[in-house]
Amino acid sequence: MNSYLWPRINFNLKDVQLNFDNFNFQIKTENNQNYIWDIVRKKHCVLTPEEYVRQHCIHQLVKNGYAVSRISIEHSFPKSSKRYDIIYFDELGVPTLLIECKAPHVTLSQQVLEQVSGYVELLNVPNILITNGLNHYSFSRKHKNITVTQEFPVNAKNRD
Repeated sequence: MNSYLWPRINFNLKDVQLNFDNFNFQIKTENNQNYIWDIVRKKHCVLTPEEYVRQHCIHQLVKNGYAVSRISIEHSFPKSSKRYDIIYFDELGVPTLLIECKAPHVTLSQQVLEQVSGYVELLNVPNILITNGLNHYSFSRKHKNITVTQEFPVNAKNRD
């Protein structure tokens, strides 16, 4: 059963068209609650709209050349109670990509940018992706220059 009650919206997962490649997810239902398998945390997670976007994002990262073993999901920043959605680490363990996922019905607004800029102050990462599954905004920072694109990042050199 692939139905889930979004806030104030009843929908079927097959009706939600996110701006990612197509992936087959392992979804199960227990006690009228849907769960989706997370390939990073290696467990079923409650299927919320934001989790649906996060799982698409993880699968797209892997398809685009990012190693599963270097992806971290929903941990607190050092010396902070704030939690990130996804961080990708390079081969030396340095964070290189911070990803903030929002539910599809959440607009990627100035408020979201301010939230992420607070995260960047806690963890100086050169690349940031903000997505609600429908729109992706990538920010790359190099030598005080910021490049913004509406593309999902690709990293072919770091496959496991």
